Amino acid sequence: MGQKLHALMFPWFAFGHFTPYLHLANKLAEKGHRVTFLLPTKAKKQLEPLNLFPDSIVLHPITIPHVDGLPAGAETPSDIPITLWKFLIVAIDRTRDQVEVAVRASRPDLILFDYAYWVPEVAKEHGVKSMMYNVISATCIAHDLVPGGGFGVPPPGYPSSKLLFRAHDAHAMSSFSVYYKRFYDRFTTSLTNCDFISVRTCEEIEGKFCDYIGSQYKKNVLLTGPMLPELDRSQPLEDKWNHWLSGFGPGSVQPLILAHPSVGCFVSHCGFGSMWESLISDCQIVLIPYLADQVLNTRLLTDELEVAVEVQREETGWFSKENLSVAVNSVMDKDSEIGSQVRKNHSKLKELVVSPGLLTGYTDKFVLLCTYVIVRDV
Repeated sequence: MGQKLHALMFPWFAFGHFTPYLHLANKLAEKGHRVTFLLPTKAKKQLEPLNLFPDSIVLHPITIPHVDGLPAGAETPSDIPITLWKFLIVAIDRTRDQVEVAVRASRPDLILFDYAYWVPEVAKEHGVKSMMYNVISATCIAHDLVPGGGFGVPPPGYPSSKLLFRAHDAHAMSSFSVYYKRFYDRFTTSLTNCDFISVRTCEEIEGKFCDYIGSQYKKNVLLTGPMLPELDRSQPLEDKWNHWLSGFGPGSVQPLILAHPSVGCFVSHCGFGSMWESLISDCQIVLIPYLADQVLNTRLLTDELEVAVEVQREETGWFSKENLSVAVNSVMDKDSEIGSQVRKNHSKLKELVVSPGLLTGYTDKFVLLCTYVIVRDV
């Protein structure tokens, strides 16, 4: 099947990043390529069951160095409050020497990364190509991480008048504002210095945003599709959950849970992974974004694609149980005009996204392009 690719992966140390990276690693391994996957020790044990090709994918443990202020044993953002994330960032930057050792030892053709801005420099020093593989939405990158804009303000030429922040989104932006400058600098440096940009999305959902990113950074943007595991119906829900859910009528109450006929509504924060899971389900979608990127993901589904509704908030960011109830009822009431419209739009979009060959076509094309461009050095 031609020359084989050896990729080294170094994602941000969070499970929302590990998982899609590992799904991509599985796709590469399925095509006969090799992957060295760098991740912290505890995460290695948790992700081993998701490694479908252990002979081709090496999970290489990285030791988190000591940093004053970072609790001992903390390896991912889920281990610490958001106020301590700055110390985890410092710790990951201090793993550079371990990454360089891994690069020298494994001699990859390509390094995929998403947050360690210094990876392109390491790659060049060792004659390796680098790819910034983004597992956040192209919408967020286009709005917040292209030169010329500002925090909450889109840059010139931003391709949407709908996907914007509003007054009541201040709550979502406030928790991120202290990190924005640091995040922006790291991210734009990575996008500028890497050899290739890729995004975990597809043309049908975020095409114009991907084109905009490519035009601003003067690089082609490769798409992998959403990188979700295939739903394995050969391993059904545990009996206790299946029995409990079956006590409800069809459409009255994740991947396997979302696929159960009794689950009719998915209330989500609209993280990028959850966004894709909702789109490929048959559930009505109600969204309560919490962080800044989730707000833009929400607007993509509610205002651009019109397949979901957002829970209304006060200008303070507060929402009540009544607000939540109104949103759920608006999509679940059989006589609701809103519910009927979003259900119709969602059904059409789902039919497109899960159409035979579309998602696998993205990953197949991505792997083919990587092999052609990297291995043959064209």
